[in-house]
Amino acid sequence: MATTAISRRTVLSVLAGAGAATLVGCDPTPTPRGAPATDLPDALLVEVDDGLGVLRGADRQTVAHSIATADGMAIYATAPQGADTAFWRIDTTTGHTSTRVVLPGRWVPQAVSAAGTTVALTPTAANVTTGRPAGRDVTPVLIADLRGVRHRLELRGNFVPETFTDDLAGLFVLEWLPPTAPDRYRVRVVDLGTRVPGPLSTRTKTPVPPGAEEEMRGDGRQAVLRPDRTTLYTLYTHQPDHQHTRDLISGRPGNVHAFVHTLHLTERWAYCVDLPHPFGEAPASGHAMAITPGGDRLLVTDVTSGTVAEINTEDLTVRRTAALAGGAGNGHAAADDGRLFVGAGRIVRTAHLADLGRATEWPVREPVAGLVLSPGGERLYVGQVGAVSWHDTATGAELGRVAVPGLVALHRLAGRV
Repeated sequence: MATTAISRRTVLSVLAGAGAATLVGCDPTPTPRGAPATDLPDALLVEVDDGLGVLRGADRQTVAHSIATADGMAIYATAPQGADTAFWRIDTTTGHTSTRVVLPGRWVPQAVSAAGTTVALTPTAANVTTGRPAGRDVTPVLIADLRGVRHRLELRGNFVPETFTDDLAGLFVLEWLPPTAPDRYRVRVVDLGTRVPGPLSTRTKTPVPPGAEEEMRGDGRQAVLRPDRTTLYTLYTHQPDHQHTRDLISGRPGNVHAFVHTLHLTERWAYCVDLPHPFGEAPASGHAMAITPGGDRLLVTDVTSGTVAEINTEDLTVRRTAALAGGAGNGHAAADDGRLFVGAGRIVRTAHLADLGRATEWPVREPVAGLVLSPGGERLYVGQVGAVSWHDTATGAELGRVAVPGLVALHRLAGRV
């Protein structure tokens, strides 16, 4: 799979379907007699209704109040245990569960470190790409791993955890302003030693001056982690009268409709790559990103206009744009080293990166709800209404299909055997 997308941190619900089982030790439900058995070639992570599940072969597996690691190899889960919370890790390849740790109070997982070892939990679910949180003056945050509680924070203000610094000494957060009636936000980093939030650095690794921190009012659409786990890219749209830190420092005017917020997890700097018109003009749901396996190219698409922008992740510039056919519906994307796949409505388009302006297309039965490439790139999994199908990436021919009742989105590959 070429794209590691970190979309909403979700609370998991029971996934219906033949051969359903849970990752927490319940007995599997047998497939009804006479029902066809279709096995998925690869394990997948999906969202169903208001939850997340694992599809593996003929099994349908879920666990409540969970978050998946960026590589899909593990899930961290919580469950009420009296007045406290049980916390544990599930290996998505084997279904093996770790020993449960008891956390004081009630918590749900909110963000997981890029390496998949540490989790930030909050009392209520809220995340970077699901809109604004409720107003509050104080935000409790618990940092835990399989040894137990590592830090407990009481942050003065309205904060939403996003991810961790590479050394786990800092927690990146969105600070919503004003705290009790939030309408804008800024990205900050909490030093876990001092428990104090502060500004990030600029790309030149100098501290952001007071008053020059960016405040955003737009929609966080999707987050993608670079394969080497050093950088998190988040797509934002609809930023009326927005000014980047570099504009605030220089005094230049700014009015950006869409950009990719680049967050370096090791060096703690942030930089925004502006996207050209017409990005950000159409609904946020029509935008999507995919990164190549080597991490050198980030592809952003606006399916409404059909525009694709290729970002060079080394110098953080838009290298080129291209026009595909426009469409309607939610946008989804996946990429390997040579191809970009874009899905919207009942159409999947394929373009070779060597010639982004030319694309082939093939129809699917229902509106696309996620695209995931198989490890070798020979199959493309397509989430649809109540099902996941998989297709030959060269011809678009449907190779198989499984029913997934209540499917909301297809996210990524799960663990591998």
